[in-house]
Amino acid sequence: MSAAVPPREPSSQESPDAGVSRRGLLLGAAAGGLVAGVASGFAGGRAVAAQPTASSGDVVRLDNAVSFYGDAEQAGIRTPPQRHCVFMTFDLTTSSRTELQTLLATWSAASAQLMRGATIGQVEPSQPSAIGDDTGEAVDLDPASLTVTIGLGPRVFGDEYGLAAQKPPLLRELSRLPSEALDPSLTGGDLSVQACADDPQVAYHAVRSLARVGKKLGAASTRWTVTGFGRASAGKGQSTPRNLMGFKDGTRNIVDDADFSQFVFTGDGPDWQRDGSYQVVRKIQMRIENWDTDRVSDQNRVFGRHKLSGAPLTGTVESDTPDFLKTDASGAPVIDPTAHIRLAAHENNNGLKILRRGYNYTDGINQYGFLDAGLLFISYQKDPAQFETLQRRLGSSDALNEYISHIGSGIFFVPSAARSGTYLAQGAFA
Repeated sequence: MSAAVPPREPSSQESPDAGVSRRGLLLGAAAGGLVAGVASGFAGGRAVAAQPTASSGDVVRLDNAVSFYGDAEQAGIRTPPQRHCVFMTFDLTTSSRTELQTLLATWSAASAQLMRGATIGQVEPSQPSAIGDDTGEAVDLDPASLTVTIGLGPRVFGDEYGLAAQKPPLLRELSRLPSEALDPSLTGGDLSVQACADDPQVAYHAVRSLARVGKKLGAASTRWTVTGFGRASAGKGQSTPRNLMGFKDGTRNIVDDADFSQFVFTGDGPDWQRDGSYQVVRKIQMRIENWDTDRVSDQNRVFGRHKLSGAPLTGTVESDTPDFLKTDASGAPVIDPTAHIRLAAHENNNGLKILRRGYNYTDGINQYGFLDAGLLFISYQKDPAQFETLQRRLGSSDALNEYISHIGSGIFFVPSAARSGTYLAQGAFA
């Protein structure tokens, strides 16, 4: 069931119609009329009963709202994955520290409005010549558990903005990894926005709105984006979904608080970094038409699991722990040495884990007439080296590499949640 995470309950002093200026997010006239538009947003939406899906038993509540403000990590990390995701990266188009500050303040205010199911200003202004502050496509739709998660890329913490001394200690560009075929147009970015919701139109409206804000302020322009559907990871209490290869994805994902503390969230540094996390995003293209012609027994060998049940080849049900020492009658390992499950398992990587929060994607048909689809892979970890360690091992010998290519990549630091009355990463500008 997609539900609000307890730490994200609104402050008792935060009323539904609280203005942005009262929260101290204006930064004076720099934001202009746009912030005033955000402040005039109204809470909308209609109540919809819980809707169980036919196949999984998971429950979706379109009337559920998650708070943007909190006193720990941002929403959209530990939050049980929603059904849809739009991920977009941005290039900064300003060299002004103040304008960057204004952008983060305005994005914070707008995200808080959007996550409660409100607009970010007028949809239909009374003046005929006026342009609406909100595009209106989410009017009358419920919040659908929308989360907006914002990340900061390495360039943000350069000398250009006077933030070099505030740089999160482990934030850097990823090292070159095996089996990469990165497209420069799908790589990098100064800022990231991950919008997840149980209604795809709600998620798209959120990203579209923040893109308009960035453009209007002259501070940020869109770089690359992926629209995800059908979550490819499971959170606590959720059934395990399937990726586009038909296999269950995320069976052994992080769900326990102890693992979140050990592997996902930073535990030190200034307040705006504490409870933060390093976000890695990869656009992984699947050669699914080649995959579809492979016999299922070989597909099982590649993953190390049974396709239908999700059980490891050494077990009978999905939750069985893989036995990597088990051999068949000929003495060969039952789980192949190049199987994806063997190479990714924490037992074979000195206990190393990452939080996966992936989604399927499709871009239609490519220039060769083949289906163009794959995995929007998003992971969170307290050190980017965790991802690099696992991907270096997978990229070198994973049998799955015959059918996939990493074509897009980005890395960002996701600060802790803004407390009511503040904005994301405000402490970095102190």
